[in-house]
Amino acid sequence: METLRRQPGESFDAGLINGPRGKGTFLAIVGDALQLHFVWGKEPPPLPAIQLIIGLPRPQTARDILREGAALGVSAMEFVRTERGEASYAQSSLWSSQEWESLLLMGAAQAFCTRLPRVSHDKLLGNALALMPLGDFRIALDNYDAPEPLGRLCLPANTMITMALGSERGWTDRERALLRTHGFRFANLGERVLRTETACITALAVIKTKLGLL
Repeated sequence: METLRRQPGESFDAGLINGPRGKGTFLAIVGDALQLHFVWGKEPPPLPAIQLIIGLPRPQTARDILREGAALGVSAMEFVRTERGEASYAQSSLWSSQEWESLLLMGAAQAFCTRLPRVSHDKLLGNALALMPLGDFRIALDNYDAPEPLGRLCLPANTMITMALGSERGWTDRERALLRTHGFRFANLGERVLRTETACITALAVIKTKLGLL
């Protein structure tokens, strides 16, 4: 009533989390409650087969990535602790208060999508890599040690794409070696150094374009 300014008899878009989209109708105000009716459509398609591994950034950067990642459409976002990352970021109220879930909902609602990506934020990089399933195509973004631009890579269709993005201070040499050991191919986004959230969104747009999803 305050945001959409709907009146009794009017309809609005609605969705069930990880379920169908549909239409709601505002029937009436009954005391201090609203009387609503919903008609649901078909189940939406699965999220794109793209998952992110992100060096745990400062909370505001993580907020942007959570919201825009859900809006652009990824299947999972795994925020990991890295050697150059600030350990205190893991203690932010973003994670302890479940604020991160509301950001996923905000991004999904923006995209008119009910599917929410899986999110975690409590693993070390090495542990996260060790638990990754086999069979995906793996890319690590790096400004300093990447032989080719992301836009020149040939991405396979019908395969999970896993993209790793370092913390705001980048990867260490030991982490680069670890990523290569786990089959990651390094790529860059050109000569310009981008903010973490900008690099993440830009890379997702490139990947989705190459996969024919944009």
